[in-house]
Formats: sequence, C-alpha cells, structure tokens
Amino acid sequence: MRIKMIVTAAMLAMMAGTALAQSDMPAGVKMTNGMLTDSKGMVLYTLDKDVPGKSNCSGQCLVNWPALTADAGATATGDWTVITRDEGTKQWAYKGKPLYYFVQDKNPGDMVGENRGGVWHIVK
Repeated sequence: MRIKMIVTAAMLAMMAGTALAQSDMPAGVKMTNGMLTDSKGMVLYTLDKDVPGKSNCSGQCLVNWPALTADAGATATGDWTVITRDEGTKQWAYKGKPLYYFVQDKNPGDMVGENRGGVWHIVK
C-alpha cells in the first residue's frame, strides 16, 4: 500500500508540472504529440539563424514562414517572450527563439517544414 501512495504522489506531482507548463503558454498554443501547435493544431517551427530575442526571417522568408504573432499587449511568462520584429510587429518566442508556421503545412499536424534547408525545426 505504501508503494502505491508514493507512485500516486509522484504521478500527481508530474501532472501538476505539466498543467503548469501548459498554462504558461500563450493563448491557443499547446503541446500536441510532443510538438508545439497553435489552437488549430498547426505545427510551430524555429529557425537556426535566429538569435535569442531577434528574428532573422524577413521578406520572402516571412512569406514562406509566417510569424506566430502576438497581440500588442502580450506579456512574457515563463519560457515565453514577446519580441518586436524589425517592421514593428510582435512575435512570440519560446526560450528566446522566435516561432513560425510553414506555408506548405496545409492541415493540422503537417510537418512539411521539418529540417527544411537544415535550419528549420519543429519545436518539441
């Protein structure tokens, strides 16, 4: 009986940690099958060429890889920050890395952009 109590307590602690991590995410963003997705299930990516707090994706890059935009009043929480892009729009970043969609991902769960050009990666 004592072992069951310990396991149950450990499981509750783990579930509480998961709930806390989920609640720290921007509205609509969630962990789906081990990947960050938006409220519609569209996969989110990072770009290796970005530096913490700054996007290096603009012009045609931004057409192909739209930013996960943030509302003007959005605020940082936990591992989530809001960066200001060069053109002035706000974008969500996770652990300092700006987040993007891939234009060729048409349906929830599509991962066409994974490792594209060796520099785009799904956020896991």
